Amino acid sequence: MDEQRLRKAISDVSIQMDNFYKSELDFTLGKIDEVEQVTCECCGLKEDCTQNYISQIKNCYSDKWVCGLCSEAVKEKLAQAPSIAIQEAVSSHKEFCQKFNCTTRSNPKLSLTSTMRNIAKRSWENRNSRTLPTSKITRSTSCVPRINLN
Repeated sequence: MDEQRLRKAISDVSIQMDNFYKSELDFTLGKIDEVEQVTCECCGLKEDCTQNYISQIKNCYSDKWVCGLCSEAVKEKLAQAPSIAIQEAVSSHKEFCQKFNCTTRSNPKLSLTSTMRNIAKRSWENRNSRTLPTSKITRSTSCVPRINLN
């Protein structure tokens, strides 16, 4: 009696289908770029980004990588003063971030106190600058006619 073994039968069609699905998967995924960590020039936030994305952002912001939040602040600054260059807007926002990190993050109570002082100072200045207008026209007679009962 010949020993019969089970064999796995593979058809040519199934091999072709496997090859097709593998090539289709490679096409849809594409080449996966390497991810690297980059630090924002303004606030110091670290993000993981691809090299292609990093170069796109650097091209937009004069060879400086800026995070999404800082880029919105720079765009707003450019909208307020369209005459300034991108480099000036980025450096201005960078100075603001450095000032914020030195004062507010290190001592929030002191920052709150100085902010409240500035609000009170502006309020005081506004109150003093607004003088109540005095009327230059005075009434000499009544506008209501007299009623004579006689």
